[in-house]
This record gives sequence, structure tokens and C-alpha cells, in this order.
Amino acid sequence: MEKHRNEIHVRVSEEERTSIRDKMELAGVKNLNAYMKKMAIDGYIIVLDLSDIKEVVRLLRINSNNLNQYAKKANETGSIYLQDIKQLQNQQEEIWTAVKDVLARLAAIK
Repeated sequence: MEKHRNEIHVRVSEEERTSIRDKMELAGVKNLNAYMKKMAIDGYIIVLDLSDIKEVVRLLRINSNNLNQYAKKANETGSIYLQDIKQLQNQQEEIWTAVKDVLARLAAIK
């Protein structure tokens, strides 16, 4: 591992320091040194809100559970109801809509 032997000192006003700390907090970074290096080298930090993806995963779990229940019922009775199939289709469409929304928002990130 490379040792960090070089130092760079930057003087900032109290307002600038507060602004840096605020932005660091918004980015979810706790280490000022790490934040300053990342910003100096890359110029930005991307913070993603993954709540939409968590919702898609939740919908997938529900749909997967329902599909397993219907498959079990079909294996036990030899039949399945059209209403059950339509419910699965509706759930699948809801999942695809959520995935498309997430992908559109990710594609819009600049």
C-alpha cells in the first residue's frame, strides 16, 4: 500500500469550511480527508437514493412468492384459476413499470 507522504494545505474562510462540512454531510462522508481527496481528484461524489430499487426488490419478492404458491396449487390440484394468472400478470406489469422508472432516472443522472 502506498504511503501518503505529501501534504497539500488549503486555507478557507469559516463560511467555506462550513459549506464544505455541509456538503460532506449531504454526501454521507464522515472523514474530511477522504472527502477532500475524492473531490480534488474526481470533482464530484454521487449519492444514490436506492429506495426505488428496494421497492422493486420488494415487488419481485411478492410476485415470486405468489408464483410459488400458484405452482404448488397447480401441482397439488392439477389446475389453476385464470384469476390467479391475471393477478400475476398485473404484478409483473407493475414491476416492469417500476424498473423502467428507475432506469429512466438513472439514465438522467449527469
